[in-house]
Amino acid sequence: MKEQIESIKEKALQKISEAKDMQTLNEVRVEFLGKKGELTAVLRGMGALSPEERPKIGALVNEVRDALEEKISEAETKLKEKELQAKLEKEKIDITIPSTKIIRGSKHPMNRIIEEVEDLFVSMGYDVVQGPELETDEYCFERLNLPKGHPARDMQDSFYVTTEYLLRTQTSAVQARVMMANEEKKPIRVICPGKTYRRDDDATHSHQFGQVEGLVIDKNISLADLKGTLEIFMKKMLGENTKLRFRPSYFPFTEPSYEVDVSCFKCGGKGCNLCKQTGWIEVLGSGMVHPNVLKMNGYDPEKYTGFAFGTGLDRLAMFKYGITDIRTLYTNDIRFLKQFDRKDEENEIKY
Repeated sequence: MKEQIESIKEKALQKISEAKDMQTLNEVRVEFLGKKGELTAVLRGMGALSPEERPKIGALVNEVRDALEEKISEAETKLKEKELQAKLEKEKIDITIPSTKIIRGSKHPMNRIIEEVEDLFVSMGYDVVQGPELETDEYCFERLNLPKGHPARDMQDSFYVTTEYLLRTQTSAVQARVMMANEEKKPIRVICPGKTYRRDDDATHSHQFGQVEGLVIDKNISLADLKGTLEIFMKKMLGENTKLRFRPSYFPFTEPSYEVDVSCFKCGGKGCNLCKQTGWIEVLGSGMVHPNVLKMNGYDPEKYTGFAFGTGLDRLAMFKYGITDIRTLYTNDIRFLKQFDRKDEENEIKY
């Protein structure tokens, strides 16, 4: 039996040395060391040996098994290195050749509008503040003079998460938070850009849209301050020839309240399809902060007055860049986005 084991060893070593790939090497392993391998068969036949021979043959089989496993392991390492080198050679990349041109867009028009608005108001001494998009009913409505059951709540079809929490319908909630956080009740001058949510979805409305609101509270703030601020704002965003028109309106958190129209930048006020032949386009709502809002948020309406305004960032982007469908702003189509690099240079986009 010793001769048989030595013969198996020699034959195995020969086949290991001749193996050219991992598949052949694995076949050799199974042939000699597997459950039905030749060495295993020798162990199973040891029952026919005398008690004196069994330990010697068993030790010899284990010695041969260890030797073969070591050789197979060495051969496996060499084959893997050889395969890796062949793969590296085959997949070699010439880094000196020109790369594939990467299609790129540009800064999103919404980001451009937000940055432009923030830069303008920061230069005027305003702070930019943020607030939570998941808001409480208290800050979204009640502290803005819209108690539960108020009919004006029907003007905004809201996304309620619970009876108390909802996705904010306006960034005015941030204004209430700013007033409440100002414990010393000092003057306030802030803008609040951010996302808001309402149940709308068509060519000119979206269930999610950007909004920026402004709030100023101080002593002796008047409607003239509001008008002057909005005139600077609109002329900066839509052009120096822009004219403003104030129309009386109603908002629960301001009194008096105004809708603000701007002269149509497409026809110059003569009348066209964009302004529906009126020469004017509605852009924002505004007014003097309601005394109830001041009082509920800790300000004495006998000492302080203020104004507030709000407009849609999406709407500004559509007017400024000539975008006809609000849904285009949310497609992330690179063909749409890449136009805005040229916009800065040409000051006009052709669709």
